[in-house]
Amino acid sequence: MSRTLGGVTNRPATVPIPTVRRAAGLFAGLALGLAVLAGCSSQGASTDCGLDACTVTFERGVDASATILGVEAKLVGAEGDQVTVEVAGEQLTLTTGQQAAEAGGFAVTLDSVTDQQVKIRVARNPGS
Repeated sequence: MSRTLGGVTNRPATVPIPTVRRAAGLFAGLALGLAVLAGCSSQGASTDCGLDACTVTFERGVDASATILGVEAKLVGAEGDQVTVEVAGEQLTLTTGQQAAEAGGFAVTLDSVTDQQVKIRVARNPGS
């Protein structure tokens, strides 16, 4: 209902969105953000990802790969403390304790190698 008083229209004030609806919207946004953050898939591997880096643990003896940070990481082979992986389409041979190797704008390091698993860390390079 509106009234005009002396040329000025007097309208009812708009009611703010109830707190419950606002909280539900915030919760939905956070859930979507977490889903995007966890948006990785793997076969024969497990992943632990943050915003700019992921740790991938490959199971040895299987066709192991993971899609992380928008790229695919695969275990190509492992012998002793030397591992060959493919990240973002580039093959890298890594050893434990070695400085990070570059592949497609990512820094890749070998964290550990056992008879059962190979663990690498893939991080976005700053400025890439």
